[in-house]
Amino acid sequence: MYQEPYRPVTQFSVFPPVLKNLLIINGLFFLGQLAQDSPISHFLNHWLALWPLNAPDVVSTPGGLIQVGNFWPWQLVTYSFLHADFMHILFNMFALWMFGVQLENAWGSKKFAIFYFVCVVGAGMIQLLVTIGTPYPTIGASGGVYGILMAFGMMFPNHIIYLNFLFPIKAKWFVLGLGLISIFSGISGAASNVAHFAHLGGMVFGFFVIQYWRGKLPFKPQQRMML
Repeated sequence: MYQEPYRPVTQFSVFPPVLKNLLIINGLFFLGQLAQDSPISHFLNHWLALWPLNAPDVVSTPGGLIQVGNFWPWQLVTYSFLHADFMHILFNMFALWMFGVQLENAWGSKKFAIFYFVCVVGAGMIQLLVTIGTPYPTIGASGGVYGILMAFGMMFPNHIIYLNFLFPIKAKWFVLGLGLISIFSGISGAASNVAHFAHLGGMVFGFFVIQYWRGKLPFKPQQRMML
C-alpha cells in the first residue's frame, strides 16, 4: 500500500486549528465554572473533573459535608478543560499557545492533537495512581502542557527561552529543570494542591511518544518521522 511520506507544514499559523479550538473550549468551560453553585458549575466539577479511585462518599469541611464525585473514564480527558481560577487557566493557556504553536505548525494538526491528548490521558492515569482513596479531584491542562514542553525541548533543544521575559535559558535545560522540580515537589509534598505527578506523567508520556515517532522504541511506527 502506498503511503505518502511525512512532510512538515510549511505555512506558519499563529493560531493553528487545534490550538485555537483548545483555547476556545478551555475558555468556555472556565466561564461555566465561574457561576459558582450553579447547575452548570456543579455538573462540570462533579462529572468532568478527575475524581480519584476508591474515594470516600463524602468529605467533612468547615462548611459541612460535601459529596465526593466518582471516577468515570471520560474524566481522563475532560479534567483538562477545567481550571481552579483565572491565573491557573491564564498560565496554562499561555504556555500551551507559546510552545504548542511551534509544534502544531511543524507536525500538522492531526499529530499535534494526538500528542496532546495522549499526554493529557497519560498525566491523568499517573495522577489516579497517586491519589487512590483521596477525596479531592484533579483539574487543569497542566499535564498536556508539560507534555508539550517536553516535546518542545526535544525538538528545539537549543532554542532560547526567557524566564520572566528576562533570563535566557536553552529549552533543554528549561525542560530538565521543570522535571526535576516536579519530582522534588511530588516526593516532598511541597505545594500539595498542585498535581506534580500529573506534570511528570505528561512529560513521560510525551517523551515516549516522540521516541516512538522517531523509531527509537522496540515497537516501531509504520513510518518514522524525522523529529
